[in-house]
Amino acid sequence: MSAVSDRLPTFPWDKLAPYKKTAAAHPDGIVDLSVGTPVDPVPELIQKALIAAADSPGYPTVWGTPELRDAITGWVERRLGAREVTHHHVLPIVGSKELVAWLPTQLGLGPGDRVAYPRLAYPTYEVGARLARAEYEVYDDPTALDPTNLKLLWLNSPSNPTGKVLSKAELTRIVAWAREHGVLLFSDECYLELGWEADPVSVLHPDVNGGSYEGIVAVHSLSKRSNLAGYRAAFLAGDPEVLGPLLEIRKHGGMMTSAPTQAAVIAALSDDEHVRIQRDRYAARRESLRTALLTHGFRIEHSEASLYLWATRDESCWDTLAHLATLGILVAPGDFYGEAGKNFVRVALTATDERVQAAVERLA
Repeated sequence: MSAVSDRLPTFPWDKLAPYKKTAAAHPDGIVDLSVGTPVDPVPELIQKALIAAADSPGYPTVWGTPELRDAITGWVERRLGAREVTHHHVLPIVGSKELVAWLPTQLGLGPGDRVAYPRLAYPTYEVGARLARAEYEVYDDPTALDPTNLKLLWLNSPSNPTGKVLSKAELTRIVAWAREHGVLLFSDECYLELGWEADPVSVLHPDVNGGSYEGIVAVHSLSKRSNLAGYRAAFLAGDPEVLGPLLEIRKHGGMMTSAPTQAAVIAALSDDEHVRIQRDRYAARRESLRTALLTHGFRIEHSEASLYLWATRDESCWDTLAHLATLGILVAPGDFYGEAGKNFVRVALTATDERVQAAVERLA
């Protein structure tokens, strides 16, 4: 076991313990804006679907029920503008983090193979490469990478942590480059439905991929848009030549979404109203926190989408973290996401209205 764990970096969130202790000592309690975990109720129609499927004594299938695949293909076409999506173009997964962490291993990557991801990025992209013993590197523009032995290219738009959105033109250019060089492209689009000052586009859109899914796969999650982080509900959509072998591997590995969760996902993807309601909640919290941070002397960069504000006081992120902790506010240090974030903090919108208002008052 130590041979595997020794490949991994120190779990970053453990470093927050002393700052969390300081913030929790505030007379009015902590306002935790560090982890982007949903706090609002699971929509009732989803809960009802889960309960109705509670009597599920048999094993679920890794590929999911035909009804689940219908729901995914329908949503991908309706929401992302994809065309001619069949069941072979989709694959349910057990939450997106599991996929990110184990994808390089499931693709058969190893020493000498390269994985690339954005300079500021979700740490699990690196973890996935480390678990497979593959090489890893960061980029500002992926088309500037040396394609030699580059076997997996991660995109992330909208970005975690910055909220940056890649334009349709940028995505089109990157997809063309990846295909030209035979590089498999996975696009993490888990925050696509949370665009504020930009309208995020999927790599599955025909204007981006020319009507072909060759060499591209999109990753989507229901954790944020439907408050289903506790359900571990996500899916892949894209090239059947990639998803088919992944399905076989995942069958052998028993990586199956529970039957009640599959039923819940069907309900979630079949209803757009609960997503609109949740978006409105986040939009209001975003505006309140953004205004309060700017008034307090912060500068906010990007943040045109996603569940975070990427903020700086032009000082070490740990100094900012300590300052906010004295106000009872906990945020995430930017260097968790790469050295380029060392002067930034990530402020999550995932707190109740009451806690957000408490943060606003303290920042004032």
